Amino acid sequence: MGSITRSLSNNITTGGVILPAGITNDSVSAVTSFANASAGTLILLSTQTASSSATISFTTGLDSTYDEYIFKFINVRPATDEAYFQFNMSTDAGSNYNVTKTTTAFIAYQNEAGSASALAYEVGVDLAQSTSFQSLTADNGNGADENLCGTLQIFNPSSTTYVKHFIATSNTYHAGNLSANWFIAGYGNTTSAVNAIRFQFASGNITDGIIKLYGVKKS
Repeated sequence: MGSITRSLSNNITTGGVILPAGITNDSVSAVTSFANASAGTLILLSTQTASSSATISFTTGLDSTYDEYIFKFINVRPATDEAYFQFNMSTDAGSNYNVTKTTTAFIAYQNEAGSASALAYEVGVDLAQSTSFQSLTADNGNGADENLCGTLQIFNPSSTTYVKHFIATSNTYHAGNLSANWFIAGYGNTTSAVNAIRFQFASGNITDGIIKLYGVKKS
């Protein structure tokens, strides 16, 4: 028996269960796709790590392969205190980020002292047929332990029939020592395929943080 076969057989019980020792980084982490993954499975397409970056742009991976794409923001921190974290879409592979958008926005927050809280619509964050960057959070703190985390879902971006709906939910360590939960949704009012997305802060660089792009397995 070969060494690979012998190693595997030594880690399978008589009931056919693979023991933890039979699954290693070499056997799992190198797998880039699962052809038989069930519908709804997240397929990691790319990861970008900020390091005093002016912007983070995804110019590949958004196509007709999936009907839904999800971006995850992990510990994203601005260089400038009270900066707004934003995104925009492109229909020309990133030459321009200027898709017309109509959006809605609200926030729930509470401060660390437990003395101030609210659930409110945010008039200053929504857009009405604007090509501006859409804010996903506001007034993010830039302290050493302050950051934001969240997700952005975009649906059927490659469609040439429908507008491009998106939903974003994020939580930020607000510069005013608040936990601020942001809810943003809307649509890119274009029937052209969206094939690139850019993230940035309204002022200053992205000090650090990770943004991942996933495709959602079709049914």
